[in-house]
Amino acid sequence: MNRFLSPICLKPPCCLKLKFSPRISVIPTKKCGIPFSSKSAELKQQFLWAPKWSVPYLSLARIDKPTGTYLLYLPCVWSITMATYSGYCSGIFEGYAPAIESLKLLALFGTGAFIMRGAGCTINDLWDRNIDKKVERTRTRPLASGLISPLQAISFLGLQLAGGLSILSQLNVSSILLGATSLVFVGIYPAMKRITHWPQAVLGLTFNWGALLGWSAVLGTVPWGTALPLYFGGVLWTLYYDTIYAIQDKADDVLAGVKSTALLFGENVKSWLLFFATGSLGCWTTALYFNGHSPEFIVVGVGMAGIQMSRQIFKLDVHDPRSAMKGFTRSPIAALWIAAVVVADLTKKGLTKYLQKEEKK
Repeated sequence: MNRFLSPICLKPPCCLKLKFSPRISVIPTKKCGIPFSSKSAELKQQFLWAPKWSVPYLSLARIDKPTGTYLLYLPCVWSITMATYSGYCSGIFEGYAPAIESLKLLALFGTGAFIMRGAGCTINDLWDRNIDKKVERTRTRPLASGLISPLQAISFLGLQLAGGLSILSQLNVSSILLGATSLVFVGIYPAMKRITHWPQAVLGLTFNWGALLGWSAVLGTVPWGTALPLYFGGVLWTLYYDTIYAIQDKADDVLAGVKSTALLFGENVKSWLLFFATGSLGCWTTALYFNGHSPEFIVVGVGMAGIQMSRQIFKLDVHDPRSAMKGFTRSPIAALWIAAVVVADLTKKGLTKYLQKEEKK
């Protein structure tokens, strides 16, 4: 009998913690009569500043784990800044007013990323509440541990979606329509891990929608020749960092019947990470080049992003969940280097125009 299946076939009492490998265990759940008061106390310590009733909802929205918000927001930063640069280069924009409007959009999209990332977490936890009970890292989430009910979570989700809609409604009509289509991916993503080993690809399509939306918000249209390489670079980047993230749960995912690229790739995971990193860097380079950015800035920015991703791959221990989490939390750094290319070019262009005006005086 398969040693991984035999403990399940014997149907042991649910309150026992049975180890059938150094890395795989059956996790006790609330149904076993084990209280989760320790989880409640832990949450109170994390959110000392918040009212007691709000703590489970703040945890549900992952307020204490901002990496996901950064990963959702950075593609918006790329597209908004690149569209602003394109507007100035093409002569559509003049003066400081468009730059100020772009700064307002960055703030608006940042708020939207914060709200919608939380909404995505709520949707994910509603889908996965029974699976999360079986996974060591997630069993103490508010829904899995019973701190809040599904009905309470759905009500909270309604408030989150209303907040996201209020942000989206402040954009132009084409952006509203484009933004609304992303909800399809938001809704289906949690189901993908049950039917395919590539849920990270669907997450990539979802999390990088801002790489398209920013163009529409700034220019009223999407230059697909530039925007699509930027978008697909982001998709490959998501495959890169979320595969690293999934390494944490490989053992528990086998038990729970959840699929991921980390399980699919097995011991070859580093080779695939290198492939995703190389592909994302190539797509970003293409997008920056088509948008007319300075070659020297592209070389430095993309080069530094490549060094950062290579260091992550080199330092990653694929058998250590802590190493995977450390690598995941550093994933936004590569994207910041891409944003730095655009900001540097915008600054250069602004200074050049200022000096030209001074010369005319």
